[in-house]
Amino acid sequence: MDERDLKARRFLESRFDGRAQGFEPLGLGEWSRAYALRLDGRDVVVRFGPYREDFEKDRVMAAYACAALPIPEVFEVGEAPRGFYCVSERIPGAPLEGLDACGIKSALPDLLEVLEALRAVDIYGTQGFGHWGPDGSGENASWAEALLAVADQGGRLAGWRERLEVMAPELARTFERGLETLGRLAPDLPNLRHIVHGDILGNVLADKAQVRGVIDWGNAMYGDPLYDIAWLLYWWPWFPAWQDVDLAAIVEGHWRAHGGPPTLAEQRLRCCLIQIGLSHVAYCAFKGRREDLERNAEQLSSYL
Repeated sequence: MDERDLKARRFLESRFDGRAQGFEPLGLGEWSRAYALRLDGRDVVVRFGPYREDFEKDRVMAAYACAALPIPEVFEVGEAPRGFYCVSERIPGAPLEGLDACGIKSALPDLLEVLEALRAVDIYGTQGFGHWGPDGSGENASWAEALLAVADQGGRLAGWRERLEVMAPELARTFERGLETLGRLAPDLPNLRHIVHGDILGNVLADKAQVRGVIDWGNAMYGDPLYDIAWLLYWWPWFPAWQDVDLAAIVEGHWRAHGGPPTLAEQRLRCCLIQIGLSHVAYCAFKGRREDLERNAEQLSSYL
């Protein structure tokens, strides 16, 4: 247990005054740290992170929870030293990323049904496209604009462009090619507006063939629901154990069961795949991850 874990434990002991037991580190994500404990007789997860809005979005999404869309309840969000904390229901199950080929093949049909339920969520009273805040307002005026916002140089990844130029100027040119291609294709996309998770692969817990919970909605957007399918397609090659599982065939079978492929599916998926590649070139440059940067740039090039 490192110093940050010890500080988290002391904070929780103080905040809950002896009501919390069984403190256990669960892992470090890109934007938060998570811990399991038992609070007032129930199993919960406490996450710490620098952005309150991510946790508030979890609370917003928990209001949509149902049998078809399992999202953990959020009990409390508050300030913590150097950031914020969120207490939520602990969901049993294993992360999709840790499943073997048999496990992921069994879980995929239910995951695709969960994405259908997400697509059907009523977002009346909200507005805009792209990343949205807890007040229901998206940052962009159209889906094309939301995709092209990947070129923004501020926000959480401020300075990424300069780091990319220094680390790998040749890959900066790949980014520009990708952005140019996306700029040409995106204006022709339909302005579909649904809730998109935006980071679906790493935030799904499954038990055998059943999805038990969808967590961490900090990257959620308003836009084309095919983005979450594109996310699966983009990251699939990164999991060697899954390469004998035909993801595309499973997706196509799901579409046939729901009336056929979505309109303009190929064009929509391609734009989403390009945007995902662009966003991860930027992210890896920001983080200084040269090997991942090269691999994402190579994959981005394959879509151009």
